Amino acid sequence: MLLTLTAAQALSRLEDFDTVIDARSQSEYAQDCVPGAVNWPTLNDAERHLVGTEYKQVSAFTAKKRGAALAARNIAEHIERHVIDKPKEWRPLVYCWRGGSRSNSLALVLDQIGFRVHRLEGGYQQFRRAVVGALDVLPRQFEYRVVCGTTGSGKSRLLQVLRTHAAQVIDLEALANHRGSVLGLVPGERQPGQKQFESRVWDALRRLDPARPVYIESESKKVGDLRVPQALVERMRASPCLQLELPLDARVALLNEEYDFFVRDAEAFCARLDALRTLRGHAQVDRWQAAARGGSTSQVVRELLIDHYDPIYLQSMARNFAGITTPRRVLQWDGSAASLGAAAEQAIAAG
Repeated sequence: MLLTLTAAQALSRLEDFDTVIDARSQSEYAQDCVPGAVNWPTLNDAERHLVGTEYKQVSAFTAKKRGAALAARNIAEHIERHVIDKPKEWRPLVYCWRGGSRSNSLALVLDQIGFRVHRLEGGYQQFRRAVVGALDVLPRQFEYRVVCGTTGSGKSRLLQVLRTHAAQVIDLEALANHRGSVLGLVPGERQPGQKQFESRVWDALRRLDPARPVYIESESKKVGDLRVPQALVERMRASPCLQLELPLDARVALLNEEYDFFVRDAEAFCARLDALRTLRGHAQVDRWQAAARGGSTSQVVRELLIDHYDPIYLQSMARNFAGITTPRRVLQWDGSAASLGAAAEQAIAAG
């Protein structure tokens, strides 16, 4: 029997399904989807455009006939490609944009085969509304420990080590695919869209235990081009801080390692430095670019830290994070894995 779930029901039961199937087109799926969903388009992008054009220019009846033929062909391909080896106990959840004909067509065929199929009522549209609503409430259910520290002090690395120690971690930079500065986007990569980022944040939060602290980096309101949910920003800024410290020389070495693509490609580095002209002036940026092209990347990084990143970060922290003046613990490390592990243990003890 074909079953229908509301968005609230589905969001609380995602782990109950073996496969979550997004029946929308490829471009719709690429913008955002239910976390973990696979894309089985009932109509692909070109077919959806074709059916929509016939609906407007010819008639709804003609468009429906065309859509039915295309959908039947595509669903048959999905069955042959993805379903033939599925056992009878396989339980899929299917959705489309509004929970209409695209998901219903696929779900109906799967139901007729004999699978226990659930369809998301209201489709992605209702899922999106539920996520937006949850992001106003869910971040407030947790106690956070905000990892603070100047650029290059290893905050993201500490989060990674904390996770290996079974601590609860939200890594906003990883979710946003951005390292949080003008140099933060890896060349050739791109950030997710705002909706997809919010879905990732929601998915990460929903898996956490409110009875245990959550470690998170001291991000601003934006990571790259993406806005951090307001409720999470507010909770972070009111939470206790852990101050991570690393000597300047070690910070330069760490940044050279993490941004090695800029060390190898001086022109890419110089292109990013252009974004600092408004703040630092043309003469200063020109000097940095000349030094980078001359192979003095480490010197440029050192000056960027001292003259640009550190003053801005410290001012922002003092203005926005109440706990920075009296951190719960100062965590010092020297750049080695052993000392970072010790810092993680101290952070957990302080939590």
